[in-house]
Amino acid sequence: MLFYRACLPLPRRTLNSAARTIRTHSKNTGSRWRRLGPAQQALLAGVHLYKGNSFTQVAAGFEVGTTTA
Repeated sequence: MLFYRACLPLPRRTLNSAARTIRTHSKNTGSRWRRLGPAQQALLAGVHLYKGNSFTQVAAGFEVGTTTA
């Protein structure tokens, strides 16, 4: 289980797979650094998709701006 102010039924393997995909995509596209690392980006997406929170709510939980989320 991974935690984000509430329990998400998300296996660590799923998070690692999503983070690996994000990391590979960023490397292939020559993307610059991001405020959140690949694992945090994957967790943010998981929270948004699973809980259905708005980007404003998710951004506040991760302490980033809405545009970053």
